[in-house]
Amino acid sequence: MYLPQELNKAHILIVVKTYPLPNSNYGETVCTAGLLDGKKWVRIHPISWQVLNDDQKYPKYSWIELDLVRNTSDFRQESYKPRMGFDEHIQVIGKLGTEYAWEARKQFVLGEVFTSIKGLIDLAKGETKKSLATFKPAEICDFLIEEEPEKDWKEKWINYSKQTNMFDISSDGTVRQKRLVRKLPYRFKYKFMAAGEDRPRELTIQDWEIGALFWNCLKRADGDTEMAKKQVRQRYFDDFIGNREIYLFLGTHFVYHRKNAPDPFLIIGVFYPPKTEQLPMFR
Repeated sequence: MYLPQELNKAHILIVVKTYPLPNSNYGETVCTAGLLDGKKWVRIHPISWQVLNDDQKYPKYSWIELDLVRNTSDFRQESYKPRMGFDEHIQVIGKLGTEYAWEARKQFVLGEVFTSIKGLIDLAKGETKKSLATFKPAEICDFLIEEEPEKDWKEKWINYSKQTNMFDISSDGTVRQKRLVRKLPYRFKYKFMAAGEDRPRELTIQDWEIGALFWNCLKRADGDTEMAKKQVRQRYFDDFIGNREIYLFLGTHFVYHRKNAPDPFLIIGVFYPPKTEQLPMFR
């Protein structure tokens, strides 16, 4: 067994938060993934982001504590959910600070790094059903931006967001106003080469960070979408490729993994520590 059925007072270093999605049972949910005690991957879903108090809305690279039970509706070995069925018991207990942060983060997230996509897919399709991993591409070839075919959420999600359910009412009886997160109008992808392969692959990036960057760029560009897209590309391709080491946090799409798709993985986060300078051996 990968991990026990129950994880009491689990200490998890959060390294992944995907872009929020509407959910008829939990409101607006965020798929969170991190490292239990800084070592083993766990996925926490659902997390009802709108329910959390401000002091519970953990940024990435926070340490959180909560009780977890295996999510029996998800066959993937790393999948857990909050024991209470909702998220009021999450505690943020620490954060990797800004000083020496990259080196501290490396100690945890680079504990196991894959370079072969084929090998990772084999593990996903095998007995372990592995669905979370850190991956190092051999080369980032391009950064792609594609229009989403549907510009807004489905009407049922929009109507649902206008309703009030039990998750809108806090413990003191006050009603929290729900605001449906904006749907991203574009799909962002990396085109990359993996070790041992002769053709590039393309994977969609579903990290919350890139979505937030787009909206911030759009605001700074006074609504100019072309300028906003250009700024996102400059960050994720020009800046990252020129100045950063790129690692990709990969996670499987539940439906594609269950249906045994040829490649069930998505990019759910990007780890981009600064490149370290190589000192000359001789002067």
